[in-house]
Amino acid sequence: MSHPVVHPSTFFTPFDDTLAAETLPEKFTYPFSYTPHPVSLLAAEKLQVHLKNQTDWQHNFGLTEGQKGTVIGKMFGVLVVRTAQNELGYLAAFSGKLAGGYHHEGFVPPVFDSLTEGSFLNIGMQELTRINKQIKKLEEETSAENKAEITRLQESRRANSVALQGQLFDQFQFQNQAGEIKSIRDIFQKATHNNPPAGAGECAAPKLLHYAFRHGMTPIAMAEFWWGLSPKSDTWKHGHYYPACREKCAPILAHMLQGIVMEEKPQ
Repeated sequence: MSHPVVHPSTFFTPFDDTLAAETLPEKFTYPFSYTPHPVSLLAAEKLQVHLKNQTDWQHNFGLTEGQKGTVIGKMFGVLVVRTAQNELGYLAAFSGKLAGGYHHEGFVPPVFDSLTEGSFLNIGMQELTRINKQIKKLEEETSAENKAEITRLQESRRANSVALQGQLFDQFQFQNQAGEIKSIRDIFQKATHNNPPAGAGECAAPKLLHYAFRHGMTPIAMAEFWWGLSPKSDTWKHGHYYPACREKCAPILAHMLQGIVMEEKPQ
């Protein structure tokens, strides 16, 4: 499934009222511990109104009784920016997928869309599925010859899986303010000497900053909030604001926020 090329302004929401310069923060939000700045709250409240009223897609956040589908709360983020045309407004993003997809009106696109038909990921996953079926069939027909073939197929599956994961990591390319682009694999190898954890690069904050820098926008403030219920964890509360996650985001944001003057880390 191909997605049309859209103008950057499609994802930029200008503020209705002109904000005085003194209402804006002097330094960018320290992403791992912050109290949302009033201008971030303004953007977040506008996004929350949109989430309550939109009818373009259906996602069960657990907030409407009797709604079909698994309850999945979601982290959303807003990034207040100034465009190259000196307009003030905000970008919005969600973590991972929303309503089964990566592309929704008013939200910045993913850094890499792994759901595209015919992509290396889909082809690779089909091959892994084929190998799994072969292994299962051979396991049902036990014999000495089959054991050797099963071992060979298991090794092939492992090698294919590692190669596919590495190829996927290399598709996530993040740009910072200086225009420097690094793959998520390079970022994590340098920072942690390990490969990225699953899901890294799909959080709201990196998506927002990457989009802003790619389109000449200056980040001013950001905030992330949880929307919906969280059946698996008491950590996430509906409507509450949260810092960026360290495990998946810290190395990426260190690269992306190079040269950005940030608020001091709270003591």
